[in-house]
Amino acid sequence: MKKIFLSIVSVLGAAIVLTSCHKTDVKVDTELTPDIFPQTPAQYQAASGAVYIAFRSDYAGAYFFSQSHTTDENLLAIFNSDWIDGNRYSELHRHTWTKDNSGVNGVWYYLTNLIGVTNQTISIFKSAPAGSAKNTSMAELKTMRAFAYYMMMDSFGNVPLDTLYGNKELQTNAPRAQVFNFVESELKAALPYLKTDVNTTTYGLPTKYLAYSLLAKMYLNASVYTGTQRNDDCIAACDQIISSGKYSVEPMASYLQMFYPTNGPTTQKEFIFAIPYDASTNGGNLIFARYNLNRNLGIRYQYSGSTAGGFTNPVINQDSGNGLVNNRPSGPSMTTKEYYAYFNDPNDIRNKQWLTGQQYWPDGSPILVNTTNQGYDQFYKGSAPDAKIVYPLVLSELTFRPRTGTNSDYDLGRDEIAWNTGFRNNKFLPDYTNPINRNQNNDFPVFRYSDILLMKAEAIARGGAATLGSTALSLVNQVRSNRTTSAALTSLNLEGIYAERVREMAYEGWHRNDMIRFGKYEGTWGLGKTNADVYRRIFPIPTSGFQTNTKLVQNPGYN
Repeated sequence: MKKIFLSIVSVLGAAIVLTSCHKTDVKVDTELTPDIFPQTPAQYQAASGAVYIAFRSDYAGAYFFSQSHTTDENLLAIFNSDWIDGNRYSELHRHTWTKDNSGVNGVWYYLTNLIGVTNQTISIFKSAPAGSAKNTSMAELKTMRAFAYYMMMDSFGNVPLDTLYGNKELQTNAPRAQVFNFVESELKAALPYLKTDVNTTTYGLPTKYLAYSLLAKMYLNASVYTGTQRNDDCIAACDQIISSGKYSVEPMASYLQMFYPTNGPTTQKEFIFAIPYDASTNGGNLIFARYNLNRNLGIRYQYSGSTAGGFTNPVINQDSGNGLVNNRPSGPSMTTKEYYAYFNDPNDIRNKQWLTGQQYWPDGSPILVNTTNQGYDQFYKGSAPDAKIVYPLVLSELTFRPRTGTNSDYDLGRDEIAWNTGFRNNKFLPDYTNPINRNQNNDFPVFRYSDILLMKAEAIARGGAATLGSTALSLVNQVRSNRTTSAALTSLNLEGIYAERVREMAYEGWHRNDMIRFGKYEGTWGLGKTNADVYRRIFPIPTSGFQTNTKLVQNPGYN
């Protein structure tokens, strides 16, 4: 199923020079000129490949980090000297980032590059012969560019509207509301030409339903972006998807499998738009297991390079036996106590996406780890620091309690106690199909049908008119009935909708967006996140942006 995406990107993987949207005068280094190519639908699809490569490149990397690690959903702690990385992660977590934070710089480059590549591809298509293939392909490209500008507007506020490839005139920041209007108009103009097919031929490509999903997301957040609520417009966009009858909420029995390495267009009908990842390709990968999987669980989850060999239940780190290799994931990423508190229904299947407490082998026996007294606790004061011990692997909840002797209150230490701190998200199951490298085959859902139902419910709860016989309560219960065996809710408020979004959309890249809309982004959580600066609802334009475009104006609050 991953080969669908590969067939799109392979034909023109190197044909179009990738550029930033502020360096739009780079020569197109390809023989596929508008005079001779593209003409057929297949050629258009192949010629669009560079856009999807650019979109995939850092969505699950720098962009995901910016949307997750700045919230209570996720943090990347340090372990003595490991994972300090110029304090980029602690700054994201504690809302102390500056314009020189490398994570912020990565998001800016990712999005401006995506816009530049799309502008360049559109410029090639403009002179191609008129026809339905061209109309559809142009609509798809403009939808992808609109998506890029949506992410820019959401993350950076006022950003340049630079839509012409070859235009050497630098653009200054456009007001956020103007960017909003541009994205809205582009999506509406594209709608008549976008496909309505939902099958393997459109998987990973923009369809009419992606455009409506993006419009719904924009309208739900319109009061944040423009100061004007657009709840009824959000509901209308959601209704276009609901009324199509092409999507459904995945049943409880197969909820977890939606995110497995074997997911894809033939496994479920909840993904409206997903990024197909293939472990055998470069140019953008999903490597969540590297960060989220506890480093003593490589063998348990068949992390790349890990094998239990001849053992039925190997002791982790034991240095004898047949083929015992524990290729350790990095394991620095975990959730906060505040976020995990929302997973309080014992009958909810979504609880099983988490690694918490004592860990077991598939046959139910406890996982044991071999180490030394001092390896277990670096502050061990007894008489036998090098004596070997074997302990049961138990993951403890993260709390804000600095250990005496560590470098800072963001440092968990460098021993087994530290590495086993924090509940870990295992939603995107480590790729047991790929023994070669740490890249994963799990496709990443950008929009799911359950998100559409929850957005509509929220828009109704915020004052929009109910439609299609649904209420906010019935829509939320429609999702919950496929997630838990607990009784349906009998009442609902906005806080209840927020809690349901936390449970349903965990680690899918929307939590920053949600926290800002619900007024929770200035809260306190995790390892010392207390900063309540409201201006941090948008990121600063990084230093690299000013080096490329001298007409940019920095966002308020940042120097």
